[in-house]
Amino acid sequence: MLTWDGGRRSELPWGKRIAFTVVDGGVRRCVGARGHGCPHAAEVPARTVGARCEECARLDRAHSVAADAVPDDPRPYSVYLAWFGPGMVKVGITAVARGSARLLEQGAVVFSMLGQGPLMAARRSEELLRTALGVPDRIAYDAKRAVRGALPGAEARAAEVRELHGRAVGLSAWPEALERMPFEAVDHAAAFGLDGLPPAVGVIGGLAAGGGVGGELVAAAGPDLHLRTGRGVVVLDTRLMAGWELSAGGADVAGGAVVGLPVREFGGVQDGLF
Repeated sequence: MLTWDGGRRSELPWGKRIAFTVVDGGVRRCVGARGHGCPHAAEVPARTVGARCEECARLDRAHSVAADAVPDDPRPYSVYLAWFGPGMVKVGITAVARGSARLLEQGAVVFSMLGQGPLMAARRSEELLRTALGVPDRIAYDAKRAVRGALPGAEARAAEVRELHGRAVGLSAWPEALERMPFEAVDHAAAFGLDGLPPAVGVIGGLAAGGGVGGELVAAAGPDLHLRTGRGVVVLDTRLMAGWELSAGGADVAGGAVVGLPVREFGGVQDGLF
């Protein structure tokens, strides 16, 4: 589902035709922070996913748990392992009240909770697991996108998480304040539409005034829409849409095309504008 300025929402069922153009002559403006508009209506780069100027980005992170800006947050937190593809597992934390929302936002194909407790205990366990298990706390989106069309079956997906979960909860340095949780694999492949997904040929690197994109929605994972276009499946990171003035797609994109936008092949090769 896409949420627009003003609260309007657009449902995104599989097979939906999506087509829009960026208003010609327009520029991308900062989206503000913490529910407030940018006081300067500052112009921001087309290829940043944050869509915020430096001032608004600082304000947004000033209240961010992820940035360690709220160390005294009294809410309980969960520590999790998230799987995005073979050999791509990360550790992270999320507020218990958020449930699996954080994992859906990241595009985690499989995850399992590890433990639950106070924020600082969750943070300590996150650092412990990064060191002891050799797993990172983030995985690049291009790496996630490149493997979604060639994932192994559900059992193989869960097996890698199960093995790391067993090693994690068995660590002697596990924080006492963090309650261990049993292994329970949650698989999002069906929710994301990944079963039978064709491999993507590339990812849109940013929007541009006068450019547009059209295609059939075949999958959606985290912020990414996988669109079947005339040249294959192309990934659109919806965070790149924020700050632009958009209009319904014209005839050139309605049939399934990417016009006037840079598309980057996986591996970093720039495919130019088309």
